Amino acid sequence: MDEVQKLTVIIYGLFSAFCFLKSLHNTKDKNNSFGLAFLIYPIGGFVWADGVVFGLFWTIVSAFLLYLNSWILFLLTLSIFWLVRSVGETIYWFNQQFSSKNRNPIETLPFRQVFHNDSIWFVLQIYWQCVTVVTSITTIYLVHTWLSTLK
Repeated sequence: MDEVQKLTVIIYGLFSAFCFLKSLHNTKDKNNSFGLAFLIYPIGGFVWADGVVFGLFWTIVSAFLLYLNSWILFLLTLSIFWLVRSVGETIYWFNQQFSSKNRNPIETLPFRQVFHNDSIWFVLQIYWQCVTVVTSITTIYLVHTWLSTLK
């Protein structure tokens, strides 16, 4: 890794550690596990409980990949993470369309300015399907790139 790449991984790891601590505080001390948390979107979280798990995960992964000194492996890990996360979100929003229990009030969701009714459920589902496609392609590319560095 060059210096900019190392700095990027360090900043991401420190940000993840901060997100972990803030999320832990919000879940444990404030009993706000399901509170929306825009701060933790970059680490894959949407509510504070997500931030506890993902913050710790990315802190450890960042430290480990700094130790391995592999920028491609860091990018590959990000890509695989978002591939798995997007599949999960696709399934979540698909199920939300048909659920009688509304866990996500429309007024709290992104894109609500455009989609003012429950069409937002399938819009979010297909948004996450698009993320799945992009991360599938980047994962394949990065696996190939990473494997070629091992020769």
